[in-house]
Amino acid sequence: MYPNRNGVLAAAALSAAVSALVSGCGGGPSQSSATPPGAGCPAVVAEAEVAVGRAERTDLSWNGPTTGPGAVPGKTVVYVAQTMTNPGVAGVAKGLREAAAAIGWQVRVIDGEGTPAGIQAALSQAVTLKPSGIAIGGFDPRLTAQQTARARAAGIELIGWHAVASPGPSTSPPLFTNITTKVEEVARVSADWVIAGSGGHAGVVVFTDDSIPFARNKSELIKRRLADCPGAKLLATANIPIPDASQRTPQQVSSLASRFGDRWTHSVAINDLYFADAAPALRAAGRPGEGPPFNIGAGDGDPSAFQRVNSGRFQAATVPEPLSQQGWQIIDEFNRAFARRPASGYVAPVHVVTAENSGGATSWDPAGYREAYRKIWDGE
Repeated sequence: MYPNRNGVLAAAALSAAVSALVSGCGGGPSQSSATPPGAGCPAVVAEAEVAVGRAERTDLSWNGPTTGPGAVPGKTVVYVAQTMTNPGVAGVAKGLREAAAAIGWQVRVIDGEGTPAGIQAALSQAVTLKPSGIAIGGFDPRLTAQQTARARAAGIELIGWHAVASPGPSTSPPLFTNITTKVEEVARVSADWVIAGSGGHAGVVVFTDDSIPFARNKSELIKRRLADCPGAKLLATANIPIPDASQRTPQQVSSLASRFGDRWTHSVAINDLYFADAAPALRAAGRPGEGPPFNIGAGDGDPSAFQRVNSGRFQAATVPEPLSQQGWQIIDEFNRAFARRPASGYVAPVHVVTAENSGGATSWDPAGYREAYRKIWDGE
C-alpha cells in the first residue's frame, strides 16, 4: 500500500480524508466542500474556486472573431509539423485541413520528425514549394533562421502555433501572428485547481522540463501561484526532460512516493505526458488510480490524457488546448494576412476538463467557431 505510512491508523485516516472529498466547484475528485482548518488562505481558496468554476464551464458561446475579410481565393498553405507523433501538433493539423477544405484552399503537411535536422529540412521543402503561407507547428522558428529568412524573402506569410511564448504578432522571429493560449492563464488555473480542490491544504509535486525556457517559465508561474496559499506546500520540483520522460519518470515517481508518502496529495505537470509515464510507478507504489495524488496537466490535452481523466486513472484533470479550433484559426489568420488586414488578436480562454464535464470526449472542441469562421469567409 502507501509507502512511509504509519500503520493502519494512518491508512484509515487517509481513507477517511479521501472519502470526504466532494465536489466544491463543479470539478474533479479532488474538490473539497470546505477549507480544512489551518489552511490559512480562505480568500485565495474562494478566488480559486471562482476561477476554476468559470474554466470548467462548457456552455459558453463563441467569443472569437465574427467579422473579417471574405475568403481570398486560390491560396496554398503548408503546415510544417515539429513531429506528427505529438498529439497536439497532429490535432492542429487535422483542424487546419478541415478549415482549408471549408475555405477552398490547398494544404499540405510536412513532418519534421522531431529533430532539428528534420525540421530544418521540412521547412526548406516547404519554402521550395512556394506556397502562399507556411504554418510553423510547435517549434521555435529561431532554430530555422535560414529557412525562415528565405520564406520572408520569397514573400511567404508565416504564422506560428506554439512557435513563441506569447500569442499575437511577433517581430523577432517575424510572424504574422502566433496562436496559443496564454501561459500565465494556463499556469494559474492549474494551480487554482489544486488550491480549490484541496481547500487550500495540499502537498504538491510539480513536473517540468527546465531545458525548455517556455516549460520552465510555466512551472515557475505555477509555483508562484501555489505560494499565494501557505497551506499548498510545494514538496518537490521534478525536472525531467520531455524526450527522457518515458525512461526517467517512473523512477522519479517511485522515489517521490517513497520520500513523501501520504503528504503527496497533488501534482501539476507542464505537459500531460508525464502522467502516462507516472501511472505504472504510482500503481506499483499502491496508489489508487483515482488519487491521491490528484494530477492535473497544465497543457496539451491529448486524447490519452482525456482517456485517463475520463476513466479516473492517475489523472484527474487537464487544461487542454482547443486544437481543432486553433487549426481553423490558423486558416483565418492567413486569410487576414492575404487580405492585408491585421491579425484577429483572438486568444482562446483556458478550460479545465474533468470526468464530470468532458462528456466522454477525447479532445476539447468548443462550440461555434466553425459556423463563425464560415460566415466570415462567405462574406456574411
